Amino acid sequence: MTVYSRDIVPLSAARSRFSDLADEAHSGEDKIITKNGEAYVALIDVAKLDYYRQAVRERGQLLQLGDIERSLDDLDAGRVLTEEQLKKKLTQLLGHHKKRKKK
Repeated sequence: MTVYSRDIVPLSAARSRFSDLADEAHSGEDKIITKNGEAYVALIDVAKLDYYRQAVRERGQLLQLGDIERSLDDLDAGRVLTEEQLKKKLTQLLGHHKKRKKK
């Protein structure tokens, strides 16, 4: 995505031009709203937002499918844990997580 200087708008200016900025975003000109000189939020068309959200969901589903494939490969290769081994591993992971959380 190419960002042009005209698409970068300080929050103070966005307040007074919000309706115009919204119309421009709706027509495909994404706006980056800055606060204290840093990118803060983006103003984009709702259809583009829906597209991005769908893409994120699909990516998540692809990652889950990859996890399932690796799990099935582990099963086929005999890389499995007994119930006791699993409980021990989960207890270790939980203990590690609690230690990290305290820091």
